[in-house]
Amino acid sequence: MQKREVDFLVIGSGIAGISYALKVAEFGKVLMLTKSDEDESNTKYAQGGIAAVMYEPDSYNKHIEDTLICGDGVCDENIVKLVIEESTQRINELINWGTQFDKTVTGNYDLAKEGGHSEKRILHHKDNTGFEIERALLEQAHLHPNIEILSHYYAMEIITQHHLGIWVNSQTPGIECYGVYALNLKTEKIEVIAAKIILMASGGCGHIYESTTNPTIATGDGVAMVYRAKGKIKDMEFIQFHPTALYQPGQHPSFLISEAVRGFGAVLKNKEGEAFMAKYDTRKDLAPRDIVARAIDNEMKTRGDDFVYLDCSALDKEEFIKHFPNIYNKCLSLNIDVFENLIPVVPAAHYMCGGIDADEHGRSSIKNLYAVGECARTGLHGANRLASNSLLEALVFSHRAAIHSIDEIENTTFMKGIPDWDAEGTASPEEMVLITQSLKELQAIMSNYVGIVRSNLRLKRAFDRLLILHKETENLYERTTVSKQLCELRNMIKVGYVIIKQAMQRKESRGLHYNLDHPKLNA
Repeated sequence: MQKREVDFLVIGSGIAGISYALKVAEFGKVLMLTKSDEDESNTKYAQGGIAAVMYEPDSYNKHIEDTLICGDGVCDENIVKLVIEESTQRINELINWGTQFDKTVTGNYDLAKEGGHSEKRILHHKDNTGFEIERALLEQAHLHPNIEILSHYYAMEIITQHHLGIWVNSQTPGIECYGVYALNLKTEKIEVIAAKIILMASGGCGHIYESTTNPTIATGDGVAMVYRAKGKIKDMEFIQFHPTALYQPGQHPSFLISEAVRGFGAVLKNKEGEAFMAKYDTRKDLAPRDIVARAIDNEMKTRGDDFVYLDCSALDKEEFIKHFPNIYNKCLSLNIDVFENLIPVVPAAHYMCGGIDADEHGRSSIKNLYAVGECARTGLHGANRLASNSLLEALVFSHRAAIHSIDEIENTTFMKGIPDWDAEGTASPEEMVLITQSLKELQAIMSNYVGIVRSNLRLKRAFDRLLILHKETENLYERTTVSKQLCELRNMIKVGYVIIKQAMQRKESRGLHYNLDHPKLNA
């Protein structure tokens, strides 16, 4: 079995992973693993932009207040403060790396407004901001001699004392991480990659639901790996559904209609042409995402409709096409002229607000393991992420994790004697139908019972169904040769289990977690 040793190991190749790699590369060899192409990440598909305070009348205090209001009492106020107050500096760094944000004719950045924001503060590059950020960061990474990127490498397990024959549990002081077992998807061989410092930047878990805006790589791998290693996972009940995914039955993933379109003036309407958001919130179409998603869900269920509409007909055509060329062309390809036709939209799973519990330096509860980006729970988002705060969070915590990692690596050594992956007793993979069918069952369970609106009975039914799937999948895993598809299924079931478990523990409705049996907030 091939073995590698690197100073810094980064799992994931989005904004969190690459920006971290660029900062630690001066202090050691960096290896980045990504299970697909190097540019395939949630970052790449971020349309709207990145939130930051750039000009007056905006202020850090206003951005802090908006974030806290949206987070519905679950945010860590100290974390919110440090992230927002570092925002301008991190944005300027991103610009210096070559990211080109849109500007006005006067030369200032063309800032947009999205739901929950009291001021215009969203920097963007048309409607493919994430693609532009990913492009700029990858260009910088390719120029650095200390950064190596291995695409089509699937991180299967983080290596801890458990793999050395030392029993650990969640109460064990000093659980440590020494590297990962990674499946080379080109050779189908499992390799040992030892590292002094590991950064988990593996993204979200949208594909545990039937409808999601996430790319197919979003299978919750990082959270599942850390949970199995007895690391701390927090706030997983808070799954954000984006209110406006393009309604295309059978399309997976869903095409996102950016919230910036509503910030530009588009209005949600039901099939009768009624602009309904005023019934639910005084902020109307620019209320926070949890409120808008529940409003759409309620309209659909009470009326028996499969979708609602987004009306762009009153918007300036030239400016709309300038700001949202991809959205305009996508709709046009489906014979939807947004200035003559309404856009059919539905909520879709979009963002994981909880995750691996990480402190102000990005440190997880496992020594030598940092977690940054969507896979991490830092305390910024609380019960509901404020639009366009996620890319900012990734930048700030990658920076802070890099600083802390550089200090730590001087006193960190490689763990010797890491055993090869144990594949004894396994046979060739079973028919793929077993995996694909189990995945469909998981997505149906999560979508029907653990979606925008929940209840005690729905959660209990989901829990019971998931235990059966878990048992079947673990039996399959133990007796067959591992594959990416089987590992992803196993991880998604584990993440679904954690979401349900933590949702059952919260005896209130708050932010993205709405339970019909506990409709009121606890003080």
